[in-house]
Amino acid sequence: MQTQAVRLYEYGGASNFRYETVELSEPQEGEVTLKQHAIGLNYIDVYHRTGLYPTPDLPCVIGMEASGTVTAIGKGVTDLQIGDRVAYATMPLGAYCAERNIAADRVAKLPDSISLEQGAAMMLQGMTAEYLLRRTFPVQAGDTILYHAAAGGVGLILCQWAKKLGATVIGTVGNQEKAELARLHGCDHTILYKDEDVVARVKDFTDGKGVSVVYDGVGKDTWTISLDSLKPRGMMVSFGNASGMVPAMELSELASRGSLFLTRPSLMTYTANSQDMRDSAAALFEVVGNESVKIEINQSYALSDAAQAHKDLEARKTTGSSIMLAD
Repeated sequence: MQTQAVRLYEYGGASNFRYETVELSEPQEGEVTLKQHAIGLNYIDVYHRTGLYPTPDLPCVIGMEASGTVTAIGKGVTDLQIGDRVAYATMPLGAYCAERNIAADRVAKLPDSISLEQGAAMMLQGMTAEYLLRRTFPVQAGDTILYHAAAGGVGLILCQWAKKLGATVIGTVGNQEKAELARLHGCDHTILYKDEDVVARVKDFTDGKGVSVVYDGVGKDTWTISLDSLKPRGMMVSFGNASGMVPAMELSELASRGSLFLTRPSLMTYTANSQDMRDSAAALFEVVGNESVKIEINQSYALSDAAQAHKDLEARKTTGSSIMLAD
């Protein structure tokens, strides 16, 4: 059968995408076929498009997150049925399409209370927030945390969730509008990183002590700021590099700043095991279902407009979550 997909023919700008017809085979053993409704837009997609994170082959279909309905089932699949509503955020790449085959053990059933649009908008960002808050540095009531780009997709989810856990949340943002958005989603304090001294403001908010943990998905531009914002024995969690790769450093810099901890986690490691993935999704579904965390879909595009979606994302024109609709 045939379906529509956005294919990447060479690394570089968003103009290298082509929206075209592709062939889709029957699902193999252990797979299901999904008729996709919505596809999540994430900054890691930019890394794949530019070649920062190379893809196995070109041309290819990128994308790691989507939601849809099961339309066919391969041999050996027993826990899914035709008609099930599911969502995923996983490798291998291939989400930028109207229909696809995917391993059945890499998708999670959506509760009735969560729409397909929400499912596509929250899986990668929400499970990222889950592993950062609950497993990388388990945030406890009374902790003070710093999150960069607090008005972004992961940021709005993580700030709400951290507030539910009893943390004091400090977030950096690019302008007053984003500051207000972050405050509405759990940030106790916002810092305009273009206009203010981030480290000084963090010290103001913490009586000079610094924060317990910094969650930094920005990378190069915030690296030193993040390290200098930590209290002794605090943890630096570097989980992305939207501004570029972080610089090389001597381990002695961790000691001189107060015996800091440093980790570079990834969602793929924390959800590599199928049960870990589904446990993470279940925790996310719970906080969204009881409205402790609200999923904000602030941008929606047609799948055929993937190039424009990427341009807006890179220009920092987006807030919250963005999706592309396949139907």
